[in-house]
Amino acid sequence: MTEPRNMLIVSRKPTHPGEVLREEFMPDCGLTVSQLARRLSISRQSANELVRCRRSVSSDMALRLSRLFGTSPEYWLNLQRNVDLWDSLDLHRDDIERIEPLSWCSAG
Repeated sequence: MTEPRNMLIVSRKPTHPGEVLREEFMPDCGLTVSQLARRLSISRQSANELVRCRRSVSSDMALRLSRLFGTSPEYWLNLQRNVDLWDSLDLHRDDIERIEPLSWCSAG
């Protein structure tokens, strides 16, 4: 079966936003997990779970991170979305591939 044009096809799992935070942002700003938690007004446990890629970035967290680091909330949400799509495709690939695409559909 051929892959639909809009199917996520990536050779490796996208980078989790927690890894980007841990590897790029925190060292550049000299932040520890405790300092990050304090600045974001979240628990240390929540910050730790995020930087260890055990917690997803919510819209609330994206707003907090964008404010702290001067990025857009969409930056953080897009990183998370890419991971979520990869995980869903990995988990449900067979079911998704069994769906027959419509060749043409009229909306109403």
